[in-house]
Order: sequence, then structure tokens, then C-alpha cells
Amino acid sequence: MWKTLRVTALLAILLIVASVAWLDRRRVHEWRDTLHVGIFALAADASPVARDYVAGLARSDFLPLEDFFAQQARVHGVPVPDPVRIELYQLAAPVPPAPPVDRGILAAMWWSLEIRYYAARFGRAPSGPSPSIRVFVLYHDPARMPSVPHSVGLAKGLIGVVHAFAAPRMSGSNNVVIAHEILHTLGATDKYDLATNAPLFPSGFGDPEQTPRYPQRRAEIMAGRRAMSANSQEMPVSLDECVVGPATAAEIHWTGR
Repeated sequence: MWKTLRVTALLAILLIVASVAWLDRRRVHEWRDTLHVGIFALAADASPVARDYVAGLARSDFLPLEDFFAQQARVHGVPVPDPVRIELYQLAAPVPPAPPVDRGILAAMWWSLEIRYYAARFGRAPSGPSPSIRVFVLYHDPARMPSVPHSVGLAKGLIGVVHAFAAPRMSGSNNVVIAHEILHTLGATDKYDLATNAPLFPSGFGDPEQTPRYPQRRAEIMAGRRAMSANSQEMPVSLDECVVGPATAAEIHWTGR
């Protein structure tokens, strides 16, 4: 009985949340105005390296994101000259709830509510309206964690959780991951093989018509890696090496509008 009531209540809450999320997604997909994206930066661990790195961040560190979206939007004929505006907020808060290890539907539904509650609680601008998309960037000390957990971007809720490295030399690749997750929140899908991480051809290639095909000069942002050969790939060091391909542009409503 209790389980039935719990599931019914959860489904009712999710229905309301889904309705609000649908309206939000419809608004951002119109691309009539600049889309405001909030970067909420926080230290993922208690290390001085992570804390100092977050404290030293400035909005200018994320301007490559604005430039990337503006340049790529022009390629695909989007009429808004500045499609994305980044705002930075240093966040003194606990880290977001981690996705469940259990892949069951109830666990996923519960986590979806948890992350939305977290975003509603901590993803607010100090003044003025809250950003349309909220990306929580968790910075890790690379000496403590040489590889970071998987980042996520939720189209239902327009929320991203990015795990990044607290190191200046990694700022370019950090921005690649942030852009990737922002695009996930807008409905873009991954363009790589989940088993091998290899970019899918042609949708995951930055220049699928390039001759010779390898090595690719640019990475499709939703593939996340440049195909260097038929069996090898590498992560781009900055957004200068990335493009938004036709399939991704269609998914985020830059084309076919």
C-alpha cells in the first residue's frame, strides 16, 4: 500500500515537473533572444587547490564558450548574434547528488527530482532572474583525482553537472566538456560509440567530407573527440578545435525551424 502511494505521488510530481520542463525547453528552442547560462562553480573536494582555483575564476575564463556558440550559430544561420551569455557564480554549497548506481526507473526518477530540487535551491542568481540553463561545475584537484566522474546534461530541467579539473592548463578542455553538456540540456545527443568512445561517422566527425578522412582537424562537439585514425581518437584541447555538426544543429533547433 505504502509503495503504491509513494509511486503515485512520485508520478504526479514528475508530471507537473515535466510540464514545466516542456514549456522551458520550448522557449529556449525558439532562439529569439540570448540564452542565459549560469556557471555555478564549486570545489568538488576539500583540497586547497580546488578551493583556490574556484575562488580565482572569472567570467572571462568562460568567454570562449560565448565565442564558440556565436560562431557556430552563424554557420547554421541563427539570427541571434549572441545566442549564449555566460554568467559565473562561485558557489558555497554541498556537491550535487550523484546519479544512482542502480539503473532502475524509480531510482532514476528519484534522482531527477533530487537534482531539480538542488538546482532550485542553489542555482539562483544573487540578484535578478535565474539563468535559463544552470550548469554546476565541480572542480577536482588533478593530483587527487587524475580522472573525473562522468558529466551529465539534462534536457528535462535544463541542468548540467560537469566534473572538471582545477588546473589552468585544463581550462580549454574543461570548456569543451561544459559546451557538450550545455548542448545536452538543449536536446543534443551523443555522437560517439558508447562502448569505444570513437566518434560515429558521419555525425560525429567535424569534417566528414575531409580528404583524406584521417586525422580529422576538428571534433564534432557531441562526439567529444577528434578521430585521428580508424582506431584512435583524442580529446580537443579547446573549443577552437570543435564544431557543431548538422545533426546536432537540427537537434537543438538551429536548423529546420
